[in-house]
Amino acid sequence: MAQSLFSVTAASRQYDEAIEHKINQKTKPLGALGQLESLAMQIARVQYSRESELSHTLVNRTESAGSESSLSATHLPLSITQPTMLVFAADHGIAAYGVSIAPSEVTTQMVHNFMQGGAAINVFCRQMGFDLHVIDCGMLQPISESTGVINQRLGAGTYAMHLQAAMSTAQVHQGFALAKQLVTRHVKAGCNILALGEMGIGNTSAASAVMAALLHVDVDLCVGRGTGIDDVTLIKKSQLINQAIELHRTKLTSAEAILAHLGGFEIVQMTGAILAAAEQKIIVLIDGFIATAAALVAVKLVPQSSDYLVFAHESHEQGHKLMLQQLQATPLLSLGLRLGEGTGAALALPLLQAAVNFYNQMASFKEAGINNVV
Repeated sequence: MAQSLFSVTAASRQYDEAIEHKINQKTKPLGALGQLESLAMQIARVQYSRESELSHTLVNRTESAGSESSLSATHLPLSITQPTMLVFAADHGIAAYGVSIAPSEVTTQMVHNFMQGGAAINVFCRQMGFDLHVIDCGMLQPISESTGVINQRLGAGTYAMHLQAAMSTAQVHQGFALAKQLVTRHVKAGCNILALGEMGIGNTSAASAVMAALLHVDVDLCVGRGTGIDDVTLIKKSQLINQAIELHRTKLTSAEAILAHLGGFEIVQMTGAILAAAEQKIIVLIDGFIATAAALVAVKLVPQSSDYLVFAHESHEQGHKLMLQQLQATPLLSLGLRLGEGTGAALALPLLQAAVNFYNQMASFKEAGINNVV
């Protein structure tokens, strides 16, 4: 289904030599801006690929990588336009069995807080200049659309995954389609940087289960304390996730099947949003553990989507580091965050802006009249 709904191609490497030459000719020692240089390379690769696909102007002006004409490609400035934060909210059947410090009602209460502007994600989005949108993917208690919440409900919470499949395959496909429509609207409106966050009591359980099934690793390597559960609750959480994986073991034959049996409505729609953004050739800024689980699913479904992913931070949640390693991802920040909501992704935006700005504005040795630099 994912392969038929999303047409994702890898970002073109055609301009890599010219991009690298431009970065290396800035007035600095080679590699002195560290990870900002690889970030600028990635953003440039993605944006030049998109420009090439949309207008073919770069293709027409470029004869071969490294030639004088190929350098004209890098004269197009990079940009960050209408950065958009999508926070996907949903509830989980497993939450009723004591795997979190809070009941499922808190999901809806926190979404009310989002809409009133009082949560951490609101504060950081205002500070960083993100346009924030909250999507109800399937909370137990829906909120009126008059509040500004986007209704993309797949149900009133998933089923308890340790007792039955969390959702149907049809719901997975519906979630993909709704996410694609949402992302397409924002890209058409001018967004070229998309960030993903989430809210859902019990969603670290779903993400841990998805991770364990996709990577074929022990649940104990994936399960963490979420919002701060005690030792007894942590043991129960691990037991229920193990029970869920054992119950569905013979059916966990694909990434889509894993989503259906073990996932969450918000994880499904984040996966769809990643694939839709990759199809549109725009950067996707991934938040923490749950968003990274969605990224892992997306890459399993369509490996080319990895070209468009920037991982904001390594969270405090156990398992996140292992997922990042599996994705060969180097996160931008390590702040010990474990809040979710997209907060880490919001905090990382200035680093993308710095990468774009040094690429666009920093003088070359030639422009600065600096000679004899090795």
